[in-house]
Amino acid sequence: MLGLIVCLVSAVSLGPFLVWGQLPQLFSRLFPFKRGLCHAYWAPNVWAVYNSLDKTLSVLGLKYQLLDPAKIPKAAMTGGLVQEFQHSILPSVTPLATLCCTAISMLPSVFCLWFKPQGPRGFLRCLVLCALSSFLFGWHVHEKAILLAILPLSLLSVERSRDAGNYLILSTTGHFSLFPLLFTTPELPIKILLMLLFSVYSFSSLKALFRNEPLLHWLEAVYLIGLIPIEIVCEIVFPFTSWAQKLPFLPLLLTSVYCAFGIIYAWLKLYISAFTGPSEDKPKKVQ
Repeated sequence: MLGLIVCLVSAVSLGPFLVWGQLPQLFSRLFPFKRGLCHAYWAPNVWAVYNSLDKTLSVLGLKYQLLDPAKIPKAAMTGGLVQEFQHSILPSVTPLATLCCTAISMLPSVFCLWFKPQGPRGFLRCLVLCALSSFLFGWHVHEKAILLAILPLSLLSVERSRDAGNYLILSTTGHFSLFPLLFTTPELPIKILLMLLFSVYSFSSLKALFRNEPLLHWLEAVYLIGLIPIEIVCEIVFPFTSWAQKLPFLPLLLTSVYCAFGIIYAWLKLYISAFTGPSEDKPKKVQ
């Protein structure tokens, strides 16, 4: 029934484009393969870590004269431009590779849903995992796509403590990763205040709901607290350093990579939760 609904909606949506012969133009917009692996501002996903590792290996190899500069293509992924580029050290990533990685990362959650159904809760968890898999491994992912995983996960967060912990990690990290989109000085206090209000309310309300259950491990708490010095360095310290002119993309890189580790961690925890099944504690009844 769900598949039938999806097919009908897709047919109605694509019908006019098919009639007027505009499908090639539509697909060129839906699948922007010529725009490069990453968006101008990297989404905090696997490819942000991959790009950073490639850039680090390239810089270290040239510094210690382990590589021939003439044989290494210049990596332009840190220029903040929407374009195709070749990696310097690591193998370059193609659209087909991202498609395979996305499909492989989704399949375990789909198989778990099919062979080990857990009702609406299991379906919603599978939906979140598929959204996160697409975000982490997709081609030219926009950073705002993290909201497609945060919003449905909020429904799970009020039922079980471990889902609440996953939600706090993913929502805090995901929302913080959007900070560079609001880059002007007048927006700085606004985004920080909104982030603080939302985070304080989320932590306090979920802690009140699960009074006798720990929501975060101390290492997870330390990671989230680490977002504070990251923001101070990127927004306050870095603009007054000499690197601001030489490496303008550095704050974006630092934010994306740091947040990428938190989102990948939340994705792995959700997968563990899906495979281990419902926890022993009964779901909370929200009044």
